[in-house]
Amino acid sequence: MTNNRVCSLLNIQYPIIQAGMIWCSGWELASAVSNAGGLGIIGSGSMYPDVLRGHIQKCKAATKNNFAVNIPLIYPQVDQHIDIILEEKVPIVFSSAGNPKTWTEKLKSHGIKVIHVVSSAKFAKKSEDAGVDAVVAEGFEAGGHNGREETTTMVLIPLVCDAVNIPVIAAGGIGSGRQMAAAFALGAEAVQVGSRFAASTESSGHENFKNTILKTEEGGTLLTLKELTPVRLIKNKFYHDVEAAYKNCASVEELQTLLGRARSKKGMFEGDLEEGELEIGQVSGMIRDIKPAEMILKDLWDEYQKTVSGLKAG
Repeated sequence: MTNNRVCSLLNIQYPIIQAGMIWCSGWELASAVSNAGGLGIIGSGSMYPDVLRGHIQKCKAATKNNFAVNIPLIYPQVDQHIDIILEEKVPIVFSSAGNPKTWTEKLKSHGIKVIHVVSSAKFAKKSEDAGVDAVVAEGFEAGGHNGREETTTMVLIPLVCDAVNIPVIAAGGIGSGRQMAAAFALGAEAVQVGSRFAASTESSGHENFKNTILKTEEGGTLLTLKELTPVRLIKNKFYHDVEAAYKNCASVEELQTLLGRARSKKGMFEGDLEEGELEIGQVSGMIRDIKPAEMILKDLWDEYQKTVSGLKAG
């Protein structure tokens, strides 16, 4: 795409970025998206350092195009992840869930492009001041861990675009070309797509999870557990257990005990649809098939172009 700052920055053909989702975004999905002309991202939040290295090496072998690694900055072994990224010469890092000042300067000193995920204009500006190359503005429609402000994408994108001079990538509730066109109309220069790619052939999510995404209807997800870290979930047994705990005025400690450990792995990677945490966005209500990532990207781009052409004709 000509005259697009994000495409130029990341050296990609289409301004479509696959989100770095835990348990879904391994090297197979990342390389497939990058091979199709978008930017694939390895989601490191669910990976031990040696596992991350393996995924990076396999991704490099599977694509000659740029790809990225997403790093949640609250990850306990983040310093080891950073070292691996530097050693493996990963060209792009998407950081999230933490202060971008901590690692941006070091990453950029090694020639790495840094993009930070934000949920408010305030933190977008702080990210720009920290030296990042672009920001992902993620509305609360998004799946998984989310902002506490509950600002929708429709409101967040223009606020962030007005607050910063660096490119803005829109995320949260984007799974079609029509939604992509709307994001561009609001000032975004690219989109980051998670849920639609979670239901792809190459997604490393369990088949049970993928098939549950297809069955999720409008209103089938909700943002909860704000006292811990806000997360958007499919309403399954675990979700209803959380709701029952709230009705019983559970303390933060009791909620933490209920959540336990590896709850998202149990649901998204191991396929436990009852006791697992099933993280997905509101746009899941629009997803009705599992397709190869290349086809998903093509569908997004074709519908985007058709939508923009229709608006011009009107």
